[in-house]
Amino acid sequence: MSENKLLLLSCCAPCSCGVIQKLAERHLRFAVLFYNPNIDQESEYKKRLAENKRVCERFGVPFEALPYEPEVWRRAVKGLEREPERGKRCSVCFELRLRRAARYAKEHGFTVFSSVLGISRHKDLSQVNEAALRAAQKEGVEYDLTNWRKGGTEQLRSALIKEMQIYNQNYCGCIYSRQTEQYEKSA
Repeated sequence: MSENKLLLLSCCAPCSCGVIQKLAERHLRFAVLFYNPNIDQESEYKKRLAENKRVCERFGVPFEALPYEPEVWRRAVKGLEREPERGKRCSVCFELRLRRAARYAKEHGFTVFSSVLGISRHKDLSQVNEAALRAAQKEGVEYDLTNWRKGGTEQLRSALIKEMQIYNQNYCGCIYSRQTEQYEKSA
């Protein structure tokens, strides 16, 4: 991966901070992309955007944010409102965001892209990877399947959240996950 230029899709600062620090310490050529049309409240979106940008600034990592497009997300998941967490709605959501990241990577000279969408214990990493591989194939950009949950990243992430006092939300951002008891119990 070191000779490649990596684009890392980030859902939020708590999920990405450990990965960002590890990649920065390895002096890899990479940038972070924030594209999260799934976040249902603009105030929540802005809070997560600002925190992600703050983490990138701390580690000297380029940060890009695509426009906030909740209507795009709502159209994509229409009819899937009653799906459970980790169900078909999540697959559609992941693929929407990963395809946009892959397209951005291709348009901006990145040779590979990855994401932290599967780093949370609330998400199914294999579901994220399947969506990512579909997106990579459709857009013609390689996807890096690194399992960011391993190699001490969870401990590093927890330490950074505490040290930097990073806003740490308890749901993925969509209105349906916010309403899910699973997230409320973990808060």
